Amino acid sequence: MLKIIGHVLSIISVLLATYGLITKNFEFNSIMLFFLGLSIFFMGLEEFQEKKKTNGWLLVIVSLFPLFVSAQEFLI
Repeated sequence: MLKIIGHVLSIISVLLATYGLITKNFEFNSIMLFFLGLSIFFMGLEEFQEKKKTNGWLLVIVSLFPLFVSAQEFLI
C-alpha cells in the first residue's frame, strides 16, 4: 500500500515539474515540492517496514526540507 501511494505521489510531482518546464509557468512549484516531500516521506516509511532504520530516518529527515519550503510558500 505504501509503495502505491509513493508511486502515485512521485508521478504527480513529476507531472507538475514537467508542466512547469514545458509551459514556463512555475506557479505550481510549491505544490510540486509538497508532493515530492510526501513521496520521500513514504519512501522512508517503506524503509522502516523493511527493517532499514538508518535509511528510513535519513529519508524522513530529508523529506522535512521540501515540506518546510512548500509550507513557507503556502503561507507567504
